[in-house]
Amino acid sequence: MGVKIMVACRTIVRGTGFAALGAALASATPALAQQVAPEDDSIVVTAQRENETQVIRQGSLGALGEKDAMEVPFAVKAYSETLILNQQPLTLGAVLENDPSVRTSLGFGNASEQFVIRGFPLYGEDIAIDGLYGVTPRQLVSPELYDQVQVLNGASAFLFGAAPGGSALGGTVNLQPKRAKDRDTNRVTVNYLSDSHIGGAFDFGRRMGADGSVGIRVNGAGRWGDIAIDDEYRSSIVLGAALDWRSDRARLSLDLAYQRAKVQHMRPMVQLDGGLAFIPKPPKADLNYGQDWNYTTLRDIFGILKFEYDISDDFMFYASAGARDAAERGNYQSFTLLDADTGLGRVTGSKIPRNDNNEAAQVGIRGKFATGPITHEINLGASHSRYINRNAYAFGSFAGSPNNLFDPVDVPEPEYGAGLLGGDLDDPNPANRTRLTSFFASDTLGAFDEKVELTLGLRRQQIFYRAYNITLGGETSRYKENVTTPVIGLVIRPSEHVSLYANRIEGLVQGPVAPAGTINAGDVFPPYKTKQYEIGGKVALGRFNASVALFQTDRPQALTIVNGSGQSEFTVNGLQRNKGIEFSLDGEPVTGLRVIAGLSLTDAKQRRTQGGATDGLDAIGVPDYTANVNVEWDLGFLPGVTLTGRLIQTGKQQVNLTNTLELPEWTRFDLGARYVVAAGETPITFRFNVDNVANKSYWSSSLGGYLVQGLPRTFKASATVEF
Repeated sequence: MGVKIMVACRTIVRGTGFAALGAALASATPALAQQVAPEDDSIVVTAQRENETQVIRQGSLGALGEKDAMEVPFAVKAYSETLILNQQPLTLGAVLENDPSVRTSLGFGNASEQFVIRGFPLYGEDIAIDGLYGVTPRQLVSPELYDQVQVLNGASAFLFGAAPGGSALGGTVNLQPKRAKDRDTNRVTVNYLSDSHIGGAFDFGRRMGADGSVGIRVNGAGRWGDIAIDDEYRSSIVLGAALDWRSDRARLSLDLAYQRAKVQHMRPMVQLDGGLAFIPKPPKADLNYGQDWNYTTLRDIFGILKFEYDISDDFMFYASAGARDAAERGNYQSFTLLDADTGLGRVTGSKIPRNDNNEAAQVGIRGKFATGPITHEINLGASHSRYINRNAYAFGSFAGSPNNLFDPVDVPEPEYGAGLLGGDLDDPNPANRTRLTSFFASDTLGAFDEKVELTLGLRRQQIFYRAYNITLGGETSRYKENVTTPVIGLVIRPSEHVSLYANRIEGLVQGPVAPAGTINAGDVFPPYKTKQYEIGGKVALGRFNASVALFQTDRPQALTIVNGSGQSEFTVNGLQRNKGIEFSLDGEPVTGLRVIAGLSLTDAKQRRTQGGATDGLDAIGVPDYTANVNVEWDLGFLPGVTLTGRLIQTGKQQVNLTNTLELPEWTRFDLGARYVVAAGETPITFRFNVDNVANKSYWSSSLGGYLVQGLPRTFKASATVEF
């Protein structure tokens, strides 16, 4: 790994890297700059300074509650509502682009985002809201509804429980809903995204009553039109409402949300025929090799009810429950590349309607007490969730229609009756039901005025899974298994500004089903665990934060072996080992200059493979390194003006298990500016951003063994009025 780290570091500091960002920011001249009248200075400066808080070094740790990063043996941080508003992200993935340890890819064959954290995938359905799994929209998440996007790097089976989709092994994302603040919120925004995507948003919040005990926050957004990819249309409508009440000892909140999204003529990911000898050059950055009959519509209604009660000054009872009802419909399209040189490929289509009905709840008690010189913070609780997935499918002929990656043509929508059919397309039947039940307990022991803290915890989890024949009905397989996932973490605080930590924690994955063609076809395997070891350190200097973490995670893998009788047998005896180091920093080292930056180096190896054929080779879709730097500069000589810039670099990625196909490293460069002006007593913020300034064409991800192309140059503009 040492050689790979040195090579990656040399790559990052090359001429097109961080030096280019600084030069561009220093030479940029904002077109919107105007002289602000002296009487407007206080309004403008106040509005401009409210943009400071972009990264918050704290977040939800599930069973342990909301915690400051310096207090816990884990890497956790959050991206704020302010950052979301200023960067104008279309999806959650655009928010997570700010994190140097996270990269975004597409789900298989549809309009969904999935994320790569520490080299492992995180599916959309495994993102939490306010600590609960199963409530978040499964495919695309609109960021306008959330006050914070919290990122936990590392496994989390003890903290959050098993993720329903079977991911979250390298990290977890938790979304914090918007709620009323002590100060009134009155905000209206209009926005534009190239080529012709327009929209707007509103956000209103109030606290009422003599002591502000009742709060209400209502916000929503709508967007419609073509994005920068040629003829790709996207629309989304979101509406959220939060009610909360608080007294001296009790807090009650209700968060409700509606989200509807549509993607028409989406540019698909590119599957690769097994005989390809090399990876093709990417097509033009804005070329759309999708079909106009390809569309996805997603509708989600979801909400969470939460209650907290302070039994005493040191003990709190809490409970929350959430639910989600969702429907997905569409004509999905795939593109399989047959010839990397000419671009020859084939197009196939499918319909896979899906309905989800999910419910989740948790209850627990947290408290602090002391036994002599040792303090204790205990957590006792339980969680239960139920998930019902209703599915049907219709696939067109797998022969597909001829097409070309570099010169695509329109082809007719396939006749689905000629392919595979299953279930009722109009009213899908249950495909599987999952129940997850767990009980957890932990104790954080503190010594030497809590400068040394040791966290010990256990979560006993039961996974009850049932699969059904979606055409004929009836149960086809089931299992009910119990698994214990422990955690041990140590924090040492030599000073209030420095925190050193170590942890050993596990991830938990629902077991696979042996496929057809193996001697044990249909066997359902019990859940299996991943094991993570991590050490790190954090520094908090008021206006500046930094952290470093070294980690190693072992993940069992599905594997087909040939047994003593010469028969193929499906097992989970394979192994992938990811290890690496992460650096992260953020803050305002100089007044008016804000930075978010970081570097992640990952060495992901196949350790136990089919017949040992690929032992020691790199895992698919894991970049050698990822690096980010975001810079914001308030121009003191031009009041109200802020310049912004971002550099994103991603290292090489393997596309196949034998490592004969590889994606090259890529770099993306974004620029922007903000201008705050006062209209009487009302601040107005104008924003203009350009993502992928160079209009670079590149393959951004090979996760899953297929190619995802990066977005073309995209112009974004918005104006926000706060009154």
